[in-house]
Amino acid sequence: MLTPPNILTIAGSDSGGGAGIQADLKTIMALGGYGMSVITALTAQNGQGVTGIHAPDPDFVALQLHTVLDGFPVAAAKTGMLFSADIIRAVAPVLRRRSFPLVVDPVSVSQSGSRLLQQDAVSALVNDILPGCDLLTPNTPEAEMLTNMTIENMDDVATAGEKLLQMGARAVLIKGGHMESSIVVTDCLCMEGQPPKALPQAKVDTTNNHGTGCTLSAAIAVGLGKGLPLQVAITRAQEYLNLALRRSYSPGQGSGPVNHAAGLNL
Repeated sequence: MLTPPNILTIAGSDSGGGAGIQADLKTIMALGGYGMSVITALTAQNGQGVTGIHAPDPDFVALQLHTVLDGFPVAAAKTGMLFSADIIRAVAPVLRRRSFPLVVDPVSVSQSGSRLLQQDAVSALVNDILPGCDLLTPNTPEAEMLTNMTIENMDDVATAGEKLLQMGARAVLIKGGHMESSIVVTDCLCMEGQPPKALPQAKVDTTNNHGTGCTLSAAIAVGLGKGLPLQVAITRAQEYLNLALRRSYSPGQGSGPVNHAAGLNL
């Protein structure tokens, strides 16, 4: 039996279990990793929305990170909801000294429309987290927020990807879930010195799409932690998410989560 790679998620907690830390840890285990967490915020939420957010002291967030890194050899990590500029500044120096791949999911707004990244934290994210990250995974609204441009078509996606590369990300995956299409969702992978690569997946007609971005970025981190090349890690993560969407169900009211156990023989 191969020892699972240690995969770290630095993100917020979702009390409804569909996104954030909970989605990340479910994904990591389902794909054969050992999951560890640094919790940046507690959210009170369910499938209908977020009713409250409580953030721990930034020094305690940094203490979680230091303690995990002191006790475990990390194979890969991802960030999700970082919430505030102070939390970003607390973890950024540690992440700059890392020796493992880092996937950054620039979570800013929840599926229900609640802000998960404070407005004054955007510049801290751009200046302190993006430079040197191995992969940035914004959806279209997040890419628009980071680049201050409007994205309406694939040419715009390519332009946004180039701008994000210039900000210091080593690679950018702009997710196409918000682009209009009835049959396909096309993510776009942008890497320095290469033309943008369209990575399409069949569109799944479901309202159970809570936590899709968290799930995809965590799945990519697992692939990188297993030593897969970046594009292979991305396409395998896409396939996992697509299956989880196809086999999703509604455990409660509102927008349901994807089925993180879809690929397991339970």
